[in-house]
Amino acid sequence: MGMGAAMSSIRTIRPRAIATWLYAVAALIVAIVVVGGVTRLTESGLSITEWKPLTGIVPPLTDAQWQAEFANYRRIPQYEALNHGMTLAGFQAIFFWEYLHRFLGRIIGMAFLIPFVWFAVRRQIPRGYFWRLFALFALICLQGTFGWLMVRSGLTHRTEVAPGWLATHLLTALFTLAGMVWTALDLRRLARDPAARPARLTGFGLAAGTVLAVQLLYGALMAGLRAGLVAKDWPLMNGQLFPGATQSGESLGMMLFDDPAIVHFIHRWWAWVVVAMLVLLARRVKPIDRCASVAIHIAFGTQILLGISTVMSEVNVTLAGLHQLVGALLVVAVTWGIHVVGRGKPSPVS
Repeated sequence: MGMGAAMSSIRTIRPRAIATWLYAVAALIVAIVVVGGVTRLTESGLSITEWKPLTGIVPPLTDAQWQAEFANYRRIPQYEALNHGMTLAGFQAIFFWEYLHRFLGRIIGMAFLIPFVWFAVRRQIPRGYFWRLFALFALICLQGTFGWLMVRSGLTHRTEVAPGWLATHLLTALFTLAGMVWTALDLRRLARDPAARPARLTGFGLAAGTVLAVQLLYGALMAGLRAGLVAKDWPLMNGQLFPGATQSGESLGMMLFDDPAIVHFIHRWWAWVVVAMLVLLARRVKPIDRCASVAIHIAFGTQILLGISTVMSEVNVTLAGLHQLVGALLVVAVTWGIHVVGRGKPSPVS
């Protein structure tokens, strides 16, 4: 009887515990998004010029190791263009942010993989969720790969990472964050009601997510192009409503995605399209889950104020970092709201 009871305990599904674990990993993703933003703002992202997934977890410990890392950095164009004459202490300051960013990436990978294997071996993952969790782990691995491709894009002919790779890197992180939160919400419902089915993505939810994704894309391009420095006034840009292209003769694609002034303009005014869509989302959510509705309003309201403050402060690092933090929290709140819309009618048990 004792052995049978033990085996039964091992095989008991644990949706609530898995949901709690996913929320913890989601919190780590929010943290790495903020650290990534600071890394970009401090021009630290190219300070580590090699990708060492395993051995790279150990930072330089001796003077010789530090000198070797510094020598690697002095070989890339960014050093000559932006930091020529930098001291070893200055290099260590930018190295810290990139190292912390990569360290958090490794922590996230382990924080997901180890519990995932544990729950899988003990057969505690509910039916239908194993492959969803596996897909989330694959996204984490993909995110690390995109991170290195982003860094590599700035090591040879550029003095910064390519904006397109930066946008891909950030959007993948935020998509992974949304997937974590969505799956955790499904599992919390399953813990309360064994008959609960996963929420579905409705047409309206997809529309709301797409509108927000466009804004997140342009936020990433803002960072990659340093477009926040184009203008420091608001609501006008250098005294004009529409600033025009930075360079003449550009193609439409170049203007929309590579011109700092146009990217800034789109990011600034598409924000109000996002606000309108999220107000509609919050109104749909309110009768079902008032807390989710309030969270959406607080998140986008705070984000708008931080965005304006960041521009008017000429991209103060603290304000810009807070802007990126609230942007990640906005993704969480909107994911929550879209999930509420997609739940359908609650069952009598819940």
